[in-house]
Amino acid sequence: MNGVRKSVSKLFLATFGMFLFGFALVPIYDVFCEITGLNGKITGPTFSEYESVGNRELNIIFTTTNNKDMPWFFDSEDSQMKVKTGEQYFMEYVFTNTSEKPMIAQAIPSVSPGRGAQYFHKTECFCFEQQHLEPGESISIPVKFVIDPDLPKDISSLALGYTLFDVTKEYMLKQASN
Repeated sequence: MNGVRKSVSKLFLATFGMFLFGFALVPIYDVFCEITGLNGKITGPTFSEYESVGNRELNIIFTTTNNKDMPWFFDSEDSQMKVKTGEQYFMEYVFTNTSEKPMIAQAIPSVSPGRGAQYFHKTECFCFEQQHLEPGESISIPVKFVIDPDLPKDISSLALGYTLFDVTKEYMLKQASN
């Protein structure tokens, strides 16, 4: 009987430990992404104030993907644009809730190639907030960005990609626990 109690206690502690580890992963991941530039999470200037803009031109490619369980329409206004380093630009993105229920979405960015992420500064982005849309509702939101003039010379194009996730259940669980 004592051995069973000991085993149950160990299993409970292991389960509780895994639960805590799961909660700790999000802030750990955010710190990791900020340091490494993974998924475009780089802190940078909040506005474009570069002393020398230069004439360097490059191509920015915009991609959008929906997670497998996300029924929304999600796309950029254009698939690519030519930009000059040090100048601020924006791209409009359209979100449409094509489901028959209210939903909440979160877009996760990524920049390719990865070593170019630290030079791609989003000064305004829908990825900083969750998007709540009613059934059939549609919104258009810009992403404002600037490419750092210190971008390595061998990088002639960057791709800004977003994956859209349904976070409705997570949002509801968080609201219920508050």
